[in-house]
Amino acid sequence: MRTASILGAALTLLASPSLAQDINITTYGGAFAEALNEAYTKPFAAETGIGARMIDNSDPPAKLKAEVEAGNVTSEVYDVEQSDVIRLCDEGLIEPIDPALLPAAADGTPAADDYLPGALHECGVAIMVWSTVIAYDTEAFPDAAPATVADFFDLETFPGKRGIIKRPKYALEFALMGDGVPPEEVYDVLATPEGVDRAFAKLDEIKDQVVWWEAGAQAPQLLADGEVSMTLAYNGRIFDAIVAEGKPFAFIWDGQNLDMDYWVIPVGAANTEAAMKYIAYSTDPVRQADLSKYIAYGPSRLSAATNVGLYKDGTTEMAPYLPTTPENAAVALVNDAGFWADHGTELTERFSAWLAAN
Repeated sequence: MRTASILGAALTLLASPSLAQDINITTYGGAFAEALNEAYTKPFAAETGIGARMIDNSDPPAKLKAEVEAGNVTSEVYDVEQSDVIRLCDEGLIEPIDPALLPAAADGTPAADDYLPGALHECGVAIMVWSTVIAYDTEAFPDAAPATVADFFDLETFPGKRGIIKRPKYALEFALMGDGVPPEEVYDVLATPEGVDRAFAKLDEIKDQVVWWEAGAQAPQLLADGEVSMTLAYNGRIFDAIVAEGKPFAFIWDGQNLDMDYWVIPVGAANTEAAMKYIAYSTDPVRQADLSKYIAYGPSRLSAATNVGLYKDGTTEMAPYLPTTPENAAVALVNDAGFWADHGTELTERFSAWLAAN
């Protein structure tokens, strides 16, 4: 097990002139990157004097892995998902992070005791909770609106094409829930050969009506262009389309797949001290709550929840739009990163073969 010695001096070394070197932060882009920039990156640069630049990428974990293995790391901080934290850490591609370096809650509670379960990993710190939801165009269903995962797969009652992310994660979970599997049983079922067959059989029912997407920005665009009437989508993207752009979209919270994004530092980063400073700054409980001013993602810190208020428009209450709000979380599936770390490769191979088949 590697130690956190490189990062351990992060906060005490921040006065060093070497830390004036700029850092790059690679994220998935879109509305989330814009929110991160407003809530964290701009104020961080203003308060510390350390320049911080946001870089968009459709697959940050793949970029991180390629750069570390090539010995040419171009970003100090990466935004990755939970299963990627596990895998990248196991492969020795990201630095360990000591939670003692993270700011305590306002009442003095140590950071290690102020995070949701699973939000702190040996090599990563969760920055928010997001979800993959079903979104639909309200104008496509003027009489009766869809409300469940089962409705997503009901092409007769709710006609129109469906948008689905082009990866087994999310697609298979929604398929099983659409076939009647309760959220709490999804991963037990999916861990069996019969469960995998069942998920693909459900996808077979709508395969010829699916429009596959890869980048998060595509999902709301598919709805806006009328190419699909319903789609799996990242909740923040749909919120932004509804509130900022006035699109006639709506959420189906039933079966939403809760996940977290994490900050990680790649091995070989040029400025790990400033990277850790940025991570500590952006995971302060008050600043985590500030993020929800700009996007509908819930905080990963327990003490941050009470600080959530209005959207940046000054009128929209954010709580109803957050995946972590109790009534929304009550019908959620919590993503099992360990499952995908164990089964991701085989299911990706099966999914690719299934896509290629007629």
